[in-house]
Amino acid sequence: MRLSRYFLPVLKENPADAQIVSHRYMLRAGMIKQQQAGIYSWLPLGLRVLRNIERIVHEEQQRAGHIPVLMPTMQPADLWRESGRYDAYGPEMLRIRDRHDRDMLFGPTNEEMITDIFRAHVESYKQLPMTLYQIQWKFRDEVRPRFGVMRGREFLMKDGYNFDLSYEDAMHAYNRHMVSYLRTYERMGLQAIPMRADSGPIGGDDTHEFLVLASTGESEVFYDAAITDLKFGDREVDFQDRAALAKIVEEWTTPYARTDETHDVALFHKIPAERQKTSRGIEVGQIFYFGTKYSEPMGAKVNTPDGEVAVHMGSHGIGVSRLVGAIIEASHDDRGIIWPEGVTPFHCGIVNLKQGDTATDAACEALYAGLRKKGLDPLYDDTEERAGAKFATMDLIGLPWRITVGPRGLKEGKVELTRRATGDSEELSPDAAVARLAEIYAGF
Repeated sequence: MRLSRYFLPVLKENPADAQIVSHRYMLRAGMIKQQQAGIYSWLPLGLRVLRNIERIVHEEQQRAGHIPVLMPTMQPADLWRESGRYDAYGPEMLRIRDRHDRDMLFGPTNEEMITDIFRAHVESYKQLPMTLYQIQWKFRDEVRPRFGVMRGREFLMKDGYNFDLSYEDAMHAYNRHMVSYLRTYERMGLQAIPMRADSGPIGGDDTHEFLVLASTGESEVFYDAAITDLKFGDREVDFQDRAALAKIVEEWTTPYARTDETHDVALFHKIPAERQKTSRGIEVGQIFYFGTKYSEPMGAKVNTPDGEVAVHMGSHGIGVSRLVGAIIEASHDDRGIIWPEGVTPFHCGIVNLKQGDTATDAACEALYAGLRKKGLDPLYDDTEERAGAKFATMDLIGLPWRITVGPRGLKEGKVELTRRATGDSEELSPDAAVARLAEIYAGF
């Protein structure tokens, strides 16, 4: 990708209506364009990040044994009447009537539709357990959409649904989702804390939200500081090993961590005072177990040797588009975004300090080709802009690494490799810089 041919409509000034960092930087970096309150077009840079997040979610869901599907955004109201939620859901649901006078809705979630798919095709307990998931656009007509993609009306979401024969089986699915979510967030450079939460309109008694600590979070959270020391790292996980999964879940849910809706002051004060922490949190996912709440009224049952039984269900969501904003809230400075390597739109930037100079042009082209051969995607700033403007753009869009190429360094056979997060730089030969980046990204 060459910047002279790329569509990157960066803004020099902060938009007046952008209240939080992620919204300001997403607009300034040319990642999104607002089309209406809470509804955005995703421009090339933003779309690349969105697709990287999607990829990680897909990989971790399928690693856990979950099966992808794709359901329509438009749903028939009759399914929601079966479950009793059509009138109960509230004004956030966008209700529509088609040309044949049939009641429709733009799906805010998919419990009813996935239950309908299940009951049409699954009859025997031998076909269980089963978990189906999708990554699809949703619409919730928020009364006050704000904070950019953090609280939009149209948003991209991963929603998954498990079908199990018993409570014990369903809780294994719950644990499977919790562990897969923790792995997913860590791969994105985030620490998302599972917190006991309120189920809201989804229903059910067992539920955890995953929150990223940030001053702009919409929820007040209370937690034991010990939980922030937990990491997955390179730990192998066997998603079929019930005991091992339960132990991991216990490890992550034993330290106190709750949202304000479920906060228990007495329990919180049993924690040593130096570990009692309060903060704000951004919700980036939630998992639910709700038993037979949907399967009973909608007839999602399977035949067993003891007769017909309603399946136990749970639903599990990750806010894919919201994660773009959450990552920026957690990783930025006063110059711009700082993308973690796992989700960055480009692996590095190449800055040509003297565009048109034969030697620097040739060195940049060689670096670009060398990185591409290693399977990396660089963004090459081959524009006629001044050096200061080029550096400002690279800082704003937040690529984790930058290679700076100038005539002075090339005379000594060197280019400069700079890490965005720290500002640390080192001079290397062009080949060594390519090799270093290939090594850095080998784990991603």
